[in-house]
Amino acid sequence: MEKITKREPWWKPALTVFGEVLGWIVVPLLLALIVGKKLDTHFGTAPWIFLGATAVGFAVSSFGIVRTAFTYILNIKNEDGKSTESKS
Repeated sequence: MEKITKREPWWKPALTVFGEVLGWIVVPLLLALIVGKKLDTHFGTAPWIFLGATAVGFAVSSFGIVRTAFTYILNIKNEDGKSTESKS
């Protein structure tokens, strides 16, 4: 995670957060769907492995999104605290 500098455009941090959250949504779910479908086809257990893999992908996505949000919340609080101290 990068620190915000004065030279960056105002919208860059928002796009960074959006990209990270989008990655946490797409990658685990897409991998879970592909792997689940392949394993169901291989073992003939449709739709159970597919549904289980999708549930695991959803859990991983949820964990990643929450972790990313907490990281950025802490980063904003730390930057706000530093700016308040420098004004005093």
